[in-house]
Amino acid sequence: MMSSAPIASIGDVLTFWFGPEDAVEVVAERQSGLWWGKNPEVDQALHARFETTMAAAYGNQLDHWSETPDGLLALILLLDQFPRNCFRNTPQAFAADELARQCSHLGLAMGVDQQLPLLQRLFFYLPLEHSEDLDDQEQVLQLIRQLARDGCKQHPAAKPAFDRFAEAARQHHAIISRFGRFPHRNAILGRASSAEETAFLQEPNSSF
Repeated sequence: MMSSAPIASIGDVLTFWFGPEDAVEVVAERQSGLWWGKNPEVDQALHARFETTMAAAYGNQLDHWSETPDGLLALILLLDQFPRNCFRNTPQAFAADELARQCSHLGLAMGVDQQLPLLQRLFFYLPLEHSEDLDDQEQVLQLIRQLARDGCKQHPAAKPAFDRFAEAARQHHAIISRFGRFPHRNAILGRASSAEETAFLQEPNSSF
């Protein structure tokens, strides 16, 4: 059943994901459980609050959000990051990836990413890190490496977080370079795994 929650605002989406403003290292640590953790209660809360808004984004009802940097970032979160929480381990988690990817490319072409703070910029790039297209992986690896360099220089206390972002980008790139897809998605999407992929999935850091 579709949630009866009203459509959220751009500010609602960004505040939920990034929390109150604070030093970069504080935000990166404070929000890490939401961003990278796997907590069913958090997933359920996000689903209840934003399911209606995600459906509106999928249905192109929020395309006008793309007219501002904050709006385009919020749209990307609704299409890329929120589904990964709300529909974890189901095909629906990846159903809007192409729309999110298009939003990222649109924003990059207009230089929107450079108008965002560094942590927000990371999530602007993540649809490309989630892409199974090698060209996207080549591009986002360079973008996130530059982001990490800028972050370490501007916010030395946040260096561990920025180093982790760069390493994650490297790992995603390496997997797509090797397999042309993310093997950990195969079972979810009904794709047959090769023997090499099956062996790889037994290794650390083979899934995200």
